[in-house]
Amino acid sequence: MIKGSICGVKAEEIADPLTKKMRQLDKLVDELAKCKAIEKVLR
Repeated sequence: MIKGSICGVKAEEIADPLTKKMRQLDKLVDELAKCKAIEKVLR
């Protein structure tokens, strides 16, 4: 559900599923640390 750029790489371009999950979790943690609503992060 997370789209866009994650750590400078487009989420759609990441081929390895494990790497994709790790980068998505990294983005989720970063956005939640900035006090953003989870609904805005999961777009």
